[in-house]
Amino acid sequence: MEVLLAIMVGTLYASGIYMILRRSLVKLIIGIILLGNGANLLIFLLGRIAKGSPPIIPGDSKVFLEAYSDPLPQALILTAIVISFGLQSFAIVLVKRAHKVLKTDDLDEMNATDEYS
Repeated sequence: MEVLLAIMVGTLYASGIYMILRRSLVKLIIGIILLGNGANLLIFLLGRIAKGSPPIIPGDSKVFLEAYSDPLPQALILTAIVISFGLQSFAIVLVKRAHKVLKTDDLDEMNATDEYS
């Protein structure tokens, strides 16, 4: 299972970087989304996949008696999801505004509209 997830992380990173390197701003946003999902899956994979009970110590003991799920990677993933959602929203609004003003989403055509003075 972990090998399959590692392959999936590599695929998400590769496709995300490929999409970021395209000329279209819409493909850039899709690449950022794929890269963020790959990072979230990598954090999840680094936390080790283990079936266990929640990390709650019973009242009559001082240590964990059985395997438990680590909550830190899950908390990091939730934080990363919120941050990536904010970045994606900002990028979508920025691309929409750029398309409204310049009537294109091609980066080369946008560079041609720059005025050098």
